[in-house]
Amino acid sequence: MWDSFALHIDGERNPLDRWTRRVVHPIAEKFGANAVYPFGADVWPFQRWALRAEPVHASPLGILIHPDYGLWHAYRAALLFSEALDLPQRSGRPSPCETCEAKPCLSACPAGAFSGTAYDVPACAGYLGSGEADCESIGCHARNACPVGREWRYPDNQIRFHMAAFSRSVLRKDT
Repeated sequence: MWDSFALHIDGERNPLDRWTRRVVHPIAEKFGANAVYPFGADVWPFQRWALRAEPVHASPLGILIHPDYGLWHAYRAALLFSEALDLPQRSGRPSPCETCEAKPCLSACPAGAFSGTAYDVPACAGYLGSGEADCESIGCHARNACPVGREWRYPDNQIRFHMAAFSRSVLRKDT
């Protein structure tokens, strides 16, 4: 997806959200579905839907972890149909975090923003705004420390794009 989207980064606000709508809306129309997104005014339960549809679990970082893709997946849209679809049964694979004894994700954050039960957004924001953080260039240290799905880690330019957006969001610099 990144390679297709990256060509549409235009310096305007929310390019990924705009691109996602342009791509997903025609698909939804073709199949008679309503497209919904995890951004915008409406709030949809994407995380709960994912927990029902895929073998994902809450990680100690608070984001969902997949047994294969680790922390390297995202939900950009969902299609809502008027009738229930006959879907395959969800796999009952256990959380990879249950067998991860070292839990390097919890100790990798230079700001100490993760406790395993909570994410300290102000601590993260303070570190990002300190001028010392390298997170925008290399990505979240905690996410990078997770050994699950490392082969699915986003490319560096994608990491920088998402971390810049995240940093603007937590530092309230989103214009």
